[in-house]
Amino acid sequence: MTTTRKYGRKAEQALDLWVKLARASNTMSTLTVRDIATYGLTEAQFGVIEALGHLGPMKVGELCSKNLSSGGNMTVVVDNLVRESLVERKQAQDDRRAYIVELTDKGTKLFDDIFIRHAKFVTDLVYSALSDEEISKLAALLKKFGLTLKERL
Repeated sequence: MTTTRKYGRKAEQALDLWVKLARASNTMSTLTVRDIATYGLTEAQFGVIEALGHLGPMKVGELCSKNLSSGGNMTVVVDNLVRESLVERKQAQDDRRAYIVELTDKGTKLFDDIFIRHAKFVTDLVYSALSDEEISKLAALLKKFGLTLKERL
């Protein structure tokens, strides 16, 4: 029995979209995580270095929201980056309970060395499948979809 007969045409379309979106996201994630691993970093470590490299020093809580990560996990990630001398943690001036994380000189050099290569990798992946126009349309649709669904949270 097809999904359409059992649940209706709209349900079939919605479920089909969900499966395709999940599979595309999973494939993109697998390929980008594989690229990130070539730099000797985990995806979470790369996310912290990328956020600090583009946005500058920030509190651990801000890193959590930028990287969609929990506080406990972020503490482990930051601890490991501190151990590698890629970031340093300083007490926030305005809140003694909070810490500011920032790239060290070594972390800044790593960011400068790897981000441009990773950006090229992602660009090549996307443009191997889609045209400029398709990328713009898909980006706009995904933004609309994500913002609309976020209102339900």
